[in-house]
Amino acid sequence: MYKRTLLSTAAAALMAATAFFPDESRAAAPDCSTAQLIVPWGAGGDTDIVFRTFVDAINKSGVKPELQVVNIGGQGGNRGSGEARKAKPDGCTLVAIHESVITSFLTGRVDYTYDAFEPISLVTYTPSIIGAYAKAPYSTMKEMIDAAKKEPKSITAGVTLGSTSHFIFLLVEDATGAEFRYVSYEGTRERNTALLAGNVMLGETNILTAKQYISEGSLKALGIATEKRDEQVADIPTLKEQGVPVTYGLARGVMAPKGTPPEIIRFWEGVFEKAAMDPSLTKAITGASSVVMYKNAADYAAFLKSSFAEHERLAIKIGMYKKP
Repeated sequence: MYKRTLLSTAAAALMAATAFFPDESRAAAPDCSTAQLIVPWGAGGDTDIVFRTFVDAINKSGVKPELQVVNIGGQGGNRGSGEARKAKPDGCTLVAIHESVITSFLTGRVDYTYDAFEPISLVTYTPSIIGAYAKAPYSTMKEMIDAAKKEPKSITAGVTLGSTSHFIFLLVEDATGAEFRYVSYEGTRERNTALLAGNVMLGETNILTAKQYISEGSLKALGIATEKRDEQVADIPTLKEQGVPVTYGLARGVMAPKGTPPEIIRFWEGVFEKAAMDPSLTKAITGASSVVMYKNAADYAAFLKSSFAEHERLAIKIGMYKKP
């Protein structure tokens, strides 16, 4: 599956990062005192945390212009990406994205996808976890799947319809024959809040935002969607070892509005490459059960093309395909 390929190439991507050095003579800084990085989700969510970590490292390095995170939430990430798409292509506006820019297009929520932007860098990967309400009457994927199959659509799952949090449950349904009842929320923070309160029984989450809740027992982790157990949370079994052949997660990257000059793309590409090789940033990201997975602009473009093709194939297979 797609994530198996992604994970298997993570080490190669990191090695490539150390070998790639952009030609500074052909890079040009944008003409603004402060550039903005639009994060299309609310403050405090997992994507916000990842990119604030990067922006802090970048600004501490003394790069000019400085970067400022601007949260534009709404519509499952589509409001913010739509604003970024309309921004002037001068390098003073960047946007954080992940697979939702693909799934939102494939489900017909928006009429644009990744190729409406210029790729700069892929920066991290975070595996998904299937979480359950602390008082849910099941503690493993098998127990949950058995219950869902016994009474179809009796188990509620908090998702952002058409986005990655929805997609993973559709993959679980396809792999197991279970059927869930979906309740839509704006983003990870809202889904986690609903899950903690018992307003829904299931939700897609990750260690980045749920580690504390899992460790204190206010949230159950039924399984992590990786090939092998994550060393950071080795007590959480994978979905695969519980008979659910699904691997999934979020590959986060940085884009610029279409038409941004190549020399400015190279400037930001070098900035994010330098940050990705910062040991303190790597430690912070790894401690949050994510991995720094840097790819330069050209490799990121190829990655996005491959990711889109695989998501499109799976969307058609599971009946999610509603491309405009």
